[in-house]
Amino acid sequence: MNQLLNVGQTVQSKTSRMLLTVDQFLGGGGQGEVYRVALQSQPLAVKWFFPHYLRQDPRLRERLEKAIQLGAPSDRFLWPLEIVNAPGVAGFGYLMALREPNFKGLADLVTRRVEPSLLTLATIGFELAHSYLQLHAKGLCYRDISFGNVFFDPATGEVRICDNDNVDVDGQQGAIGGTARFMAPEIVRGDNTPSTQTDLFSLAVLLFYLLMNHHPLEGAREAAIHCFDLPAMTKLYGTEPLFIYDPNDDRNRPVPGYHDNALAFWPIYPDFLHKLFIRAFTDGLSDPFHGRVRESEWRAALVQLRDVLCYCPNCKAENFYDPEAIRSNGTQANSAGNCWACHQPVRLPPRIRIHHSGAQSGGQQVIVLRHDSKLYPHHVDRNRHYDFSHAVAEIAFHPTNPNVWGLKNLATDKWVATTAAGEVRDVPPGRTVTIATGTRIQFGYSEGILRL
Repeated sequence: MNQLLNVGQTVQSKTSRMLLTVDQFLGGGGQGEVYRVALQSQPLAVKWFFPHYLRQDPRLRERLEKAIQLGAPSDRFLWPLEIVNAPGVAGFGYLMALREPNFKGLADLVTRRVEPSLLTLATIGFELAHSYLQLHAKGLCYRDISFGNVFFDPATGEVRICDNDNVDVDGQQGAIGGTARFMAPEIVRGDNTPSTQTDLFSLAVLLFYLLMNHHPLEGAREAAIHCFDLPAMTKLYGTEPLFIYDPNDDRNRPVPGYHDNALAFWPIYPDFLHKLFIRAFTDGLSDPFHGRVRESEWRAALVQLRDVLCYCPNCKAENFYDPEAIRSNGTQANSAGNCWACHQPVRLPPRIRIHHSGAQSGGQQVIVLRHDSKLYPHHVDRNRHYDFSHAVAEIAFHPTNPNVWGLKNLATDKWVATTAAGEVRDVPPGRTVTIATGTRIQFGYSEGILRL
């Protein structure tokens, strides 16, 4: 690629007047090129725009200055920090944090160059939904949610969102329309421009790709297309979109041999997730304002997905405890259904059902108790924000009998446990309550009932 800047060249930030030295060319795309720069040995990144792109996108600098003024929605965004210029070089660029080397692209996931666990996939999905919610809460829309803008840590699921020069005030006219296959149908048809509502559609596509490794609209209709030209794409994604698992229309089902990922992964996930995807790609195709799934709904569902993950006792594959499917399928007693990998019955896992009290925090949730399970503040107090940085409980094992599990109090307040026989005792921080059917734990704002 034709490099716009040279290694050893100096660029200067507009506001702080910092001098930064270019030390490595990292890559480029349709808009410009990205370089690593050094500031007193601290690595940062500069994106420098092609002159022809600046002519195509005359509002770019205005958008960047607005983004810099507002600040990043969170540390998950590789957000513009300052405009930068270079003597003798036309145009400009911007300074941002450098993406850490352990982060991989979603394209690596789809092509199976990395294969994270299902727990990690659920965490990536949660992080994406949470991040875009924070962006939209600032009155901004991303405009171009797609593979190329998202990176993740395969070990933890933490994400980084880049190319934030696409971000604009919601409803503002601009040069960025989106990426093919991720654009909402109304954009494909030319009926509308990017907004938070179209971001919601793109987010749903991204999450479907993340979990199913397939596009939600590519089934029998896509397999029948012999010339995948613009009219064909407009029909498939814009004028006649049809979800591959639309419950009322089976004309676009995945085709064996062509769409095997969609056929394999869809049955793995629980019914509550299916319902959200069905809504996103049925009502959400035609009703952008009322039919699309909100970021907060995805966030809650993906946290729930983390909570109901369990391990097959035979092959150790990750499965999901789905009570609704168990009831509807008439699964045998003590079984959570058959493992998707080895097809052997998965024994019902230990679990805790937490009931929340209070007018604003009512409801209940089920958390599977795996050997590596933890409870977090939002589990025991529905009014708390999602925060996975510290746990309030974890699984502990009896020192002489590893088959006896307990729930250890990692919080600062004591719990009160009542056994099925009516015995009551305090569980102060650092102590453990044995996991036994019928034991109740009073957490303060909620009560948990243990089941084996």
